[in-house]
Amino acid sequence: MLPQSGPMDFEALREAIASDNPGRARPALASLVQATPEQAEPLLLLGLQQNDMLLRQLSCSGLGHKPTPAGWQPLVNTLQDDPEVAVRAEAANALVSHGLERAWPLLWEAFQRDAEWLLRCSVLSAVAEHPEMDPERLQQIGALASADADSTVRVGGAEILGRVVREAATGSEVAEQARQGLVALQQDGDHRVVAAALNGLNSGC
Repeated sequence: MLPQSGPMDFEALREAIASDNPGRARPALASLVQATPEQAEPLLLLGLQQNDMLLRQLSCSGLGHKPTPAGWQPLVNTLQDDPEVAVRAEAANALVSHGLERAWPLLWEAFQRDAEWLLRCSVLSAVAEHPEMDPERLQQIGALASADADSTVRVGGAEILGRVVREAATGSEVAEQARQGLVALQQDGDHRVVAAALNGLNSGC
């Protein structure tokens, strides 16, 4: 359903989101792209409380695109407690929109606690190219990702270690740790991980 033109009927949207009918609730939530963060906030928070997994996932995404102070704690709660990994992963992504420094301790904790590949890939994606991520924290999460049982997560870890090699001071301890990690990943059984490790090493030349 395409968003309707003209003034938004927020009461009708609220009713649709709370209807327990995904066919009504999802288009209503999607239409909030036209709303201001202040207008969307209560409806996005309402969406987080619904049984429909996709509705909660969309609500997290909306709270990331339209961050407000009141959206922070519900996203934290979702990251820590939602039973669906896809929703937890979307919450992790959304928290970064509130600022990396504030979000990082929660993301790092979640990455260590939650071994689901989707959650870990979401965290890696959120921080991999973030300009505020320093080499030390990148090395920390890249090393843990490189030891993951899932090869997709290991690819993400190799890519992050490659960034450390490129950006850390030449000859520094953190750069050497990243380089050693990439050398070890060249022995990985998945060719995608090996390719990412080689790219990381070559990028530091």
